[in-house]
Amino acid sequence: MRKNKHFILVVEDDPLLADITAFRLELLGFEVHTVENSEAALAQVEEKQVDLVIVDLELAGMKGLDLIHQLQVHEKSFQTPVLVFSTDPSLDVVQKAFKAGAKDYLVTPYDPAVLEHKIELLLSPQAVS
Repeated sequence: MRKNKHFILVVEDDPLLADITAFRLELLGFEVHTVENSEAALAQVEEKQVDLVIVDLELAGMKGLDLIHQLQVHEKSFQTPVLVFSTDPSLDVVQKAFKAGAKDYLVTPYDPAVLEHKIELLLSPQAVS
């Protein structure tokens, strides 16, 4: 169990992937909330301090890249790191995610150990810009 329980918001419209990810993160001691779309994610950011947002790029409605941009300009989340989930490993898509403001990128399906490592790096004090 972690001393300082970080709150992670998972924005994923695939219920199975959202549940699996949330379960894994809860086992690691994180507080996790899942939402299915960008609009719900922005509402959650209004309600609670979020330490990390995990965003699926292929969301219905407002796409993941648009959500990342919105998070970067929102007064409550502009410093919150964003980790992208995507099935697309192409360099063009990865570059677009980083340009939008993502701090890291993970191709799904993912290795749980890689996810844990990326989250630890993103939440470390040195990761704060």
